Amino acid sequence: MAYVDGFIIPLPKDKIEEYKRQAQLGEQVWREHGAIGYVECFGDDVPYGELTSFPRAVQAKEDEIVVFSYVIYESREHRDQVLAKVMADPRMKSEDMPFDGKRMIYGGFKPFLGL
Repeated sequence: MAYVDGFIIPLPKDKIEEYKRQAQLGEQVWREHGAIGYVECFGDDVPYGELTSFPRAVQAKEDEIVVFSYVIYESREHRDQVLAKVMADPRMKSEDMPFDGKRMIYGGFKPFLGL
């Protein structure tokens, strides 16, 4: 069964073009190393909730948008193999992150429906 890594980040609005370039490189590297899906999304309808919300989760500021991303793999084992290759790839070390990595939320998920 497939496996998914999910990411939510706050991105400064003035770094959108830089992030797009970085995301394109990320997709290329992840897919070259075996990922079967790679998706990047800019928040479009993500209201600031009373108790919980995507913006609250990443402590998004007024000048930031929320980015939701996910990578799909064949399995958890496949993910571990791909991720090791991605992290060792020198192209992934060449650029600074255009967002505050301390506020990024990420995790691995085992689908039970779909995919």
